[in-house]
Amino acid sequence: MEAHYPFELMTLAYGYDALEPYIDRQTVEIHHTKHLKGYVDKLNAALEPYTKFHSWGLGKLIINCDFLPKNIAMSVKNNAGGVYNHNFYFNIMRPPQMNLPQGSLYKAIVRQFSSFESFKQQFEAAAASLLGSGWVWLAVNRSGTLKIVTTPNQNTVLPMFVRPLLVIDVWEHAYYLQYQNRRGEYASNWWSIVNWQRAEQIFIGGSGYI
Repeated sequence: MEAHYPFELMTLAYGYDALEPYIDRQTVEIHHTKHLKGYVDKLNAALEPYTKFHSWGLGKLIINCDFLPKNIAMSVKNNAGGVYNHNFYFNIMRPPQMNLPQGSLYKAIVRQFSSFESFKQQFEAAAASLLGSGWVWLAVNRSGTLKIVTTPNQNTVLPMFVRPLLVIDVWEHAYYLQYQNRRGEYASNWWSIVNWQRAEQIFIGGSGYI
């Protein structure tokens, strides 16, 4: 059952130091307990007076934010997006290990992008070239076509009616403590902690939210 108000800070499936050396403990801990928690708290604060929307999950809030009261619509859009994006990001990572996609998703990537290396290069290029803050996604549309999609700020891919498979956070707080201005190095190292098994499950299972 999809979570609804009051939203809670997600529990990570790994320790704060589990993504080292690719993302250090301090970055993961601050990212989770400060940045993500801030989005959760602000979303709950915006929704608290409006019991009509307490049963709405993140997806419904994001897709229908234009129908919310004007005084909370932008806050809900930004903070629900922040919760959704961060939950997906933290859930699509795992401790480092031999890490290559397999199965149906790997075949689809090679078919769509000619090779896995070509896909990685295009994904990293999107991460490096995104101006300001945002996210880079691998998503699949209803016809089964894979796409690399970027979204600014805390926008999500949900209004595009595609199913997200992977996402990397390229807000500076996701990497700056360790990498400073070397966003490209962060994006290149990130492949070592991608949870390809979970991405495969989403791809073949049809679930758009994890």
